[in-house]
Amino acid sequence: MTIKSYTKLLKQIEHKPAKRIKFLKHSKPKERSHGVGKRKCTRCGRFGAHIRKYGLHLCRQCFRELALDLGFKKYGHEV
Repeated sequence: MTIKSYTKLLKQIEHKPAKRIKFLKHSKPKERSHGVGKRKCTRCGRFGAHIRKYGLHLCRQCFRELALDLGFKKYGHEV
């Protein structure tokens, strides 16, 4: 179940307190303490292809867009 569908279902049953409590107990995505699910891109929220080096915390797509602004240079290219 994705986060989006989780929040959508929660809105549908918000006026039924007993069903809401049961739903939250069994269907709520759990908080991650370690692993891929805990680390996400600070810019777009993606989980995969995460660059943590130098405290960047960006996915590879966002890093590629921001690399020149951050001061990184491509080898073999003059900018």
